[in-house]
Amino acid sequence: MSLHHPEHTLDNPPMSAPVDAVAHWRRFAPELSADQVLWSETLPGGAHWSWRLSRGTALRFVALDERANVSLVLYAAHHTLERYNMPDSLKAQHTAHYRAGHVLMSENGRSMASFTHDTLGWHDPLGALLDTPTMEAKYGERRYEQHRNAMQRSGRDGLLIETAKHGLTARDQIAPVNLFSKVAVDAEGRFQFDAERAVKGTMVELRMDMDVIVAISTAPHPLDPRPGYAPGKVGVAAWRCGPAPADDLCRRFRPECARALHNSDTFALS
Repeated sequence: MSLHHPEHTLDNPPMSAPVDAVAHWRRFAPELSADQVLWSETLPGGAHWSWRLSRGTALRFVALDERANVSLVLYAAHHTLERYNMPDSLKAQHTAHYRAGHVLMSENGRSMASFTHDTLGWHDPLGALLDTPTMEAKYGERRYEQHRNAMQRSGRDGLLIETAKHGLTARDQIAPVNLFSKVAVDAEGRFQFDAERAVKGTMVELRMDMDVIVAISTAPHPLDPRPGYAPGKVGVAAWRCGPAPADDLCRRFRPECARALHNSDTFALS
């Protein structure tokens, strides 16, 4: 008996295509200059990826579908025991969500990455990560052995795969930032996912303030109440932006952000 296995629809060109054909950013970030762009990708929902990025590199994320979510974690490239610290970042900046101007701090008080551009105004740091038992309880079980590329992968498993490529294990998994997702607290103190907010076509940009390892998953947000496993595609472009300038938005946003950026600048010069 033959089984039909639906394939992800990827618009990557064939290996024989010229290098300039792999210019995904021209479709979702056409204003970026070709001489600054390092690479770009179009990731399907439920995918995962990771990169080692240098200080002064920016990542542009663009939601290409309504149900886009990007769970992102950061580790310092020089020593992965230094990593994004959610409690310190939120406490220092007196916030429970991220938007342009905020920075992602390590436990050493250094800015690892900064939100330099953002067309949404709310990205979730508190909703955690979709694990496999929760995913299967919500959406059913679709494993690779039977469903091939139509399998369902949780955010936790996707990030475990990616961080393992850099020598990290399950004990190194940290709370992610969930880009494009909004989680607020209701009158009873319960987290509520905003499923009505339109995200298709919106973008957020993170500048790397240290040399970092970045890992992402495009699996659904764990609190997303919508039926069916149908996470949206996300466009990603990396480009050279340079370190934060003296008049940087994030330096002016809050004194705590300026101090974290100063700490990163000092570390880079040491």
